[in-house]
Amino acid sequence: MSDLATLVTTWNYPTRIRFGVGTVRELAEACRSAGMSRPLVVTDPGLARLPLLERVLEPLREARLAHAVFDGVRPNPTAANVEAGVAILRADRHDGVVAVGGGSALDVGKLVAFMAGQTRPIWDFEDVGDWWTRADPTGIRPVVAIPTTAGTGSEVGRAGVVTDPATHTKKIIFHPGMMPRCAILDPSLTTGLPPRLTAATGMDALAHCIEAYCAPGFHPMAEGIAVEGIRLVLEALPVAVRDGNDLAARGKMQAASAMGAVAFQKGLGAVHALSHPVGAVYDHHHGLLNGVLLPYVLAFNRPAIEAKIERLAAWLGLERRFEAFLDAILTLRTTTGIPHTLAELGMPEDRIDELAAMGERDPTAGGNPRPVDAATLARLYRCALEGRLPDPGGS
Repeated sequence: MSDLATLVTTWNYPTRIRFGVGTVRELAEACRSAGMSRPLVVTDPGLARLPLLERVLEPLREARLAHAVFDGVRPNPTAANVEAGVAILRADRHDGVVAVGGGSALDVGKLVAFMAGQTRPIWDFEDVGDWWTRADPTGIRPVVAIPTTAGTGSEVGRAGVVTDPATHTKKIIFHPGMMPRCAILDPSLTTGLPPRLTAATGMDALAHCIEAYCAPGFHPMAEGIAVEGIRLVLEALPVAVRDGNDLAARGKMQAASAMGAVAFQKGLGAVHALSHPVGAVYDHHHGLLNGVLLPYVLAFNRPAIEAKIERLAAWLGLERRFEAFLDAILTLRTTTGIPHTLAELGMPEDRIDELAAMGERDPTAGGNPRPVDAATLARLYRCALEGRLPDPGGS
């Protein structure tokens, strides 16, 4: 309590959110409210081929808002994807971005809107210290974000993740002005997501909530949001995987996704420090990796988080034991088809030390409840390859 007597900190909460089935019909109004009359729609090539995108574009056509579609977004986007989008935005004089899709499309959309007003390279705005102050905020275009998955919560975030192909590292680009002016959460837009992707993105939301809840520091608002997000995922994800047309389950997952992204301003940890390098090097789905790695990190962190997890377990209606919560996570993975090991994803063992060194440098490593270095992360990688939960005090 003595620490709290002198603590000074900042708590930030997100943009306006329109939630509910059919809210995509409000897109034109959202664009106009954000000051857009010529939006650039940013999405990925897979989504661009689906009828779902037509549901997004229809309100723009009906309102006679001039628009174009940029679909050059990779699953693990690179700076080149952002640069291509910026070139189109500038050339056609678009005055804002409508970002549509999963986390990659939303991140690229936000980064295109951000970089459209900058003259420095994107890496100058990495989330390091006060690097964000290097940006010219006057040139940042407004964004309306429409997620079609439920995992990253990028629609309520002030950052975008982009891969540097020169170093095979994922970097977080941050600026407060990247926050979308409005997020449209329409559960009906997620009903076409296949079970495997529903599970993977859902585990991303769960990892965000759990790591935020466990991160050190005093942020009771974020912790409260994270706890309810965890409950929603445990309740709704198995239903959404089993029946993709269950709008109630889809809506709960969309809410949990946004809640995880709000909560993780408190911090993330070793789950992300481990998954970012593997995703960058082997191009695996980020949420899937988080789902595989989560139990290993929970077991490792047990000495630092046991009391909090016991309290969480009791609130969730489980036995007030660490093992009860860990078992619930393992059961959820089995129910939703998430693999138990990195070996099942085809990850070889020969680059563990390299990946662990990358993980130690990842900014999320510093938010882990227990200190982690390259040797510790290498040990966790080996446990995840072998399917062996670590002994918190040993191997």
